[in-house]
Amino acid sequence: MGSAPSLDEQAYVRAGATQTAVKILVVGHFAVGKTTFIRAISEIPPLSTEETMTRAGELFDDLKGVRGKTTTTVAMDFGRLTISERVVLYLFGTPGQQRFVQMWEDMARGALGALVLVDPERLADSFGVIDLIEQYGLDYAIAVNRFDGTRDREERALREALDLLDDTPVVPVDARDQRSSADALITLVRYLLDRAH
Repeated sequence: MGSAPSLDEQAYVRAGATQTAVKILVVGHFAVGKTTFIRAISEIPPLSTEETMTRAGELFDDLKGVRGKTTTTVAMDFGRLTISERVVLYLFGTPGQQRFVQMWEDMARGALGALVLVDPERLADSFGVIDLIEQYGLDYAIAVNRFDGTRDREERALREALDLLDDTPVVPVDARDQRSSADALITLVRYLLDRAH
């Protein structure tokens, strides 16, 4: 994965601690790639609660614009990434369906920040996700997932469409790729460090 990011660890490491855990949420709307992202980046076998989608679920899960989706997260995903000798990220992936929003509030407790995955072809689906993260008071970065066959969008257009503050990081990501996923997390961690100072 290359070199670890340069971190001012004092912002997150307790005095006398040998390692500090940092809780990061990986959030996004239904079928945006959260499970794929955590699988690609986790240094441990990730905990995943993927289940086969059923016909009954089609009544609740909007599959418009989603190709080839046969499973869905029914609780959460969990992974871990050590970014330095003293800092370990614990990644909590939320389910994307509206019926699981109550679970998001519980998962947000103790989180330092969130990586919000968005699909450039379904930006409107991200509005509610960003609203929730802001409601929980979490700092976040936007990771624009690259799906096969989708066109790239200009960052300025994405910022305008998502109504982002000027300092909110926006980074392209291929959730299937470990390096690309690591770059997105590094962007988020650097942003969180900047906000802490």
